[in-house]
Amino acid sequence: MASLKDFRTRIASVKSTQKITKAMQMVAAAKLKRAQEAAEAARPYSEKVAGTVANLATSVQGSDAAPKLLRGSGNDQVHLVVVATSERGLCGGFNTNIVKKSRELIVSLQAQGKTVKILTVGKKGRDQLKRLYASLSVGHIEFAGVRTLGAAQSAQVSHKLVEMFDAGEFDVAHLVFSRFKSVISQIATVQQLIPVVAPEGVATSDTGGGVYTYEPGEEAILEALLPRYLDSQILGALLENAAGFYGAQMGAMDNATRNAGDLIKKLTLQMNRKRQAMITTELTEIIAGAQAV
Repeated sequence: MASLKDFRTRIASVKSTQKITKAMQMVAAAKLKRAQEAAEAARPYSEKVAGTVANLATSVQGSDAAPKLLRGSGNDQVHLVVVATSERGLCGGFNTNIVKKSRELIVSLQAQGKTVKILTVGKKGRDQLKRLYASLSVGHIEFAGVRTLGAAQSAQVSHKLVEMFDAGEFDVAHLVFSRFKSVISQIATVQQLIPVVAPEGVATSDTGGGVYTYEPGEEAILEALLPRYLDSQILGALLENAAGFYGAQMGAMDNATRNAGDLIKKLTLQMNRKRQAMITTELTEIIAGAQAV
């Protein structure tokens, strides 16, 4: 049985851990507010660009002059799955849920006879997926040294996708990320990036029945607009991921702090019982010795 010294050592260790988890919870809460504001601020721009693309895409649908990002490669055989996770852990099931969604998509595509390739964005997704799908990985993008995600990071991902698409390395690209809903709710989401498809529920502009002539033409406008649209969707996903990560980390560290407190109470109770038993034993020995004399 553990001695009183062992109990004191364990209690001191748990208290140190509790201080760390409490500090991490407070840091995550502070960063969550900024990340949530950034994610919410990016949504109107992303939705507006998506609506504009949807309007223009309708008029060039099926045209051979439509940009390649819109019409696709003409095939549907090779699918690229872009998995966006965080660079760090200690966030509960945040990364695990994204990876699980990715695995479901990969299994579904393989069951249809498709060729699947994986591009990971974030260290945690790479570490989990390489155990099962190391042979499918075609690249990794890491932002470990970046304090605040922004347009530069989304451009890095979108440029990589466009380069691979132009080189004929895939036909369809899907992005898997976590959409931020609330502090306690992050939803793993799959979004098709290439060929570009306007998300469901995006409001298109009301022309009021008028007929518009574009100069330059719709194809030329889309050619310039689609890369921006791709950037905006990836940036939005990265910002949603960041907000979701800090929300999940805050919740995980809060649970860890509470669990540490419960463990300290349990260990303290056991230590007091041990000390009481030792005192009782000593008193019994003293009384027995006195009676013997």
